[in-house]
Amino acid sequence: MNILHSKIVGSGDKHLLVFHGLFGQLDNWNTLGKGFGEYFTTHLIDLRNHGRSFHDDDSSIEAMTEDIINYMNAHSIKKAHLLGHSLGGRIVINFAMLNQERLDHLIVADMAPKAYQPHHNAIFKALNSVDFDKVDSRKDVENILSEYIPEIGVRQFLLKNVYNAENGKYAFRFNLPILYKFYDKMIGHDLLKGEFDGPTLFLGGANSNYILPEDEMIIKERFPNAEIKKIANAGHWIHAENPKDFMNEILNFLLNK
Repeated sequence: MNILHSKIVGSGDKHLLVFHGLFGQLDNWNTLGKGFGEYFTTHLIDLRNHGRSFHDDDSSIEAMTEDIINYMNAHSIKKAHLLGHSLGGRIVINFAMLNQERLDHLIVADMAPKAYQPHHNAIFKALNSVDFDKVDSRKDVENILSEYIPEIGVRQFLLKNVYNAENGKYAFRFNLPILYKFYDKMIGHDLLKGEFDGPTLFLGGANSNYILPEDEMIIKERFPNAEIKKIANAGHWIHAENPKDFMNEILNFLLNK
């Protein structure tokens, strides 16, 4: 059985498991992880087909949900707080529908429990345009990405996944062909139906359109004890754009409940 790669910070009595979004990796959470680690045993985790976790031909939400259970069992964690951003948020929502007895507090960062229209087409086109046989430097990769992705912040985020592979060439850490194959199923399909009545926090970016006013009804229906809050001066990458307020909201939620 493959177990997800992680970095564990802190040694608190309670465990906090943190899951990144599409194309992310646990390294994106290092600074926040140190802060969370002062209060909890914090597990920064690479999803399958991302970071240093295993590559697999299945990248469905169902498989990634099962990965959480396998990870908790491997680390002898009976119950944990779960925090998921974007794609990670979809996975922890699914987990809440199946494994309520293993879940303490649930935190979903900038994601609603609904299907989304595919909206990463330009990113996939850019990534698929990179031919590492013809790349001599990270700058070469950035130049290719810049033809499709004007936002420098998005390019820098993706470039963090470029590394020197064992064959001496550059490569992406994520499993691009499989993520591309499963993209619609990960983003564009409905999540499991059901209800989780435990303490839940949905955090959206004030400048993001991932959690809309009309989504609040379905959130309250499926998560009757949910709080819905917006982080000022932040878009979809709320943990990177306003980390101070993001962390404060989560610590207040976890420590005062």
